[in-house]
Amino acid sequence: MSQDAVSIILSFRNEEDNLPELIRRLALMADGRPEGFEFIFVNDCSTDRSRQILVEARAKDPRVKIITTARRAGPSEGVLAGLAAATGDAMIYMDCDLQDPPELLPTLIEHWRAGHDVVHTRRSVRHGEDPLRMWLTRRAYEVINWTSRGQMPIESGDFKLLSRRAAQHMLSLREHDPYIRGLAVWMGFDQTFVDYERQPRHCGESKFSGLHRNAVKTMVAGVTSFSFLPIYMVNWAGLCGLALSVLLLLIGLFAGSGWLFASLAFFLWGSLMLAVGATGLYVIRVYKDVRGRPRWIIAEAEGVALVPDRAVMGP
Repeated sequence: MSQDAVSIILSFRNEEDNLPELIRRLALMADGRPEGFEFIFVNDCSTDRSRQILVEARAKDPRVKIITTARRAGPSEGVLAGLAAATGDAMIYMDCDLQDPPELLPTLIEHWRAGHDVVHTRRSVRHGEDPLRMWLTRRAYEVINWTSRGQMPIESGDFKLLSRRAAQHMLSLREHDPYIRGLAVWMGFDQTFVDYERQPRHCGESKFSGLHRNAVKTMVAGVTSFSFLPIYMVNWAGLCGLALSVLLLLIGLFAGSGWLFASLAFFLWGSLMLAVGATGLYVIRVYKDVRGRPRWIIAEAEGVALVPDRAVMGP
């Protein structure tokens, strides 16, 4: 690609109703810019007409490029697959539901031109959002920030620009279940924010409303990716449990109350189970990393070179 080229990565599943309007607005934005663009759509095994729509769009506009996973990988892994295939000097990843407006992309690009390696977007207003989901999201960010040293921006989602060197560093991180929002902050470099109003979905309903499984998984990934505090808390609880057990034992020796021993047994059992559970979260992460499975598998690609996960991660 030419100098100052920009890659737009869009990881999605089943967005047939939104894709035509999204492609139209992306093309309209790109036609008025001096940069060269490529639109990399990472199709995570959609079961609707999404792929057919993209193939038809590519026949009219070669900037549209398609990656289809061989098995469901997940939104974050789709973003990483798109970053690995991208050839731009700057890379922007965003959703396909048009809540994040393509018209904002030139502003992100101007901040990149000013020297920033990571340009976050921050939602000042969120139109059409589920109040329960917004409340849960804020609480999840508070938990992540409380347990970790870094400060994750609460209203910043998966709509960001990365310079090529920042994207290469992100791809070099050998992590499964990556918490990309946190990694983008953790990497450092020169970072800045762009505020915007998030719009309602153009069509269809959100696949992640309320307390869905992906939200819980994302919060757990955010905590275990950046903090050992849960393990430290379990250790402190164990020490407190030992001190309490000694105190209860002394009371039991003088008072002769049998229920104290039963209470102590349940306390120790609960503490042990909590310790095993918290440690298990980290064991799971270690297991996923050491077993060496690729984070994505590509079935086919059109307009982009196939970049398997192993080529990014190394042997």
